[in-house]
This record gives sequence, structure tokens and C-alpha cells, in this order.
Amino acid sequence: MSTEYSADEMMSVAAARALGDGMSCFVGIGLPSKAANLARRAHAPNLTLIYESGCLGAKPSRLPLSIGDGELADTADAVISVPEVFNYWLQPGRIDVGFLGAAQLDKFGNINTTVIGSDYRDPKVRLPGAGGAPEIAASCGEVFIVLRQNPRAFVEKVDFVTSFGHGTGKGDREKLGLPGRGPTLVVTDLGLLRPDPETAELTLTELHPGVELDQVLAATGWKLKVSDDLKTTPAPTDQELTVLRNLEKVSA
Repeated sequence: MSTEYSADEMMSVAAARALGDGMSCFVGIGLPSKAANLARRAHAPNLTLIYESGCLGAKPSRLPLSIGDGELADTADAVISVPEVFNYWLQPGRIDVGFLGAAQLDKFGNINTTVIGSDYRDPKVRLPGAGGAPEIAASCGEVFIVLRQNPRAFVEKVDFVTSFGHGTGKGDREKLGLPGRGPTLVVTDLGLLRPDPETAELTLTELHPGVELDQVLAATGWKLKVSDDLKTTPAPTDQELTVLRNLEKVSA
């Protein structure tokens, strides 16, 4: 295709493609919400969006500003209590995918959204915190993570584990009795990463069009493993870009 697109648009499209029709998805605000709403409009009309505020099957006409945005309740199939979302839907494993963002992400998919710095009581930066993300990371069938890739965000070890990924390697989730598979996909503005089946360490499996391998290595705060079968992500189609841009236009 000849249409030009930005790195952020490639990231949103790649993240949306990971969501299939008929899935149930616990959605975080921001980039995860954009990708999930794009998927529902572009190729997965039966994707069920679930927000932490208790909105099941939300079909917002624009991107919600927060989990408390009235647009979510107005367009939902049902609005239930927050305890019911977690106790009935999430913790028993009834939700296929959790879609999360992060401030920091390490090589085993652990997420930090709490503090930057080694001192919890006196951090360099205090972040918004956990919300429902730790439960999402623990209990959804699998977790997709979306964030822009740079050395400040992609660190060898997070300053604080807000949401457990694969701990220090394969088997750590099972030791803790966590039911979900944890992070199975990380979507960035440069490519796609997936956990190595033997070690659970995040490995670069796809480069977005026009991105050089050296760019990704330089944007990662650890020695990133690269798949022997490194692929190129298919470029966004005209239809995907049209749907994404219309979604952003009505949300502006």
C-alpha cells in the first residue's frame, strides 16, 4: 500500500490485530483502549470490551477518557459492580485477554506503574499506581502489553513490580499459583516481542516496516534476544488506517 503512516499508527494497528473476533478483553485506558476499539471497528465486531468500572460489552463511539467515562456505561451491554467484575469475571479466568500499558517493562514482562527509583517512600517519580492491573496480569488467559519502546521504559529490571509478568523466568507464575499465562505479546512502535518458550525472556520476533534492528537494540535497556526467524510486520492497510483515523478524529 502507498498510504503513509506514523510509528504510533503502526503500533495501534499491530496491537489491534492481536485481538480476534469473539474474544473477551479487559481493557486499560490509553494505548490499549485505542487498539481494542480499533479492533472492534476494523475486524472484530464481536470483541467484548470489559472495563474495570464494571462496563461489560462497552461500544464507545469515541475513545473513553477514563474507566469512569459515561460513554462506557451508556454503550455497555451491562453495568455491574466493581467487585463483581473482579470476583466473578476476572479471577475465575472468564476473560481471554488483558490489554495493559506500562511505565516500565523488564525482560520478563513484569510491569511497573508505581514508582521510578529504588526508594518507594522517596521515589524520583510517583506514578498513578496499580488500579486493577495486578489482577488482570494474574488472572486473564493471557496479557498483551502495548507501549512505546525506549531505554527508559524497557529496563532490565523494573524499579517496582506492580503487575507480575514472568518473574525471573519460566515457572515463576506456576510457583505463585497464578492461573493466567501472563504476557504473551508486547507491541511497540518498533516491533513485536514474545516470551521465549524455554526461558520466558522477551524476544524480538517482528520488526515493523522501515525499522532497523539496531534501532530496536538501542531502544532496549538490556541485551535483547532476537528470533532466528525474525519477520517484518505487515504494513497497515488503507482500511485499518481509515478506521483508526476516524476513531481519533471523533475522539479529538
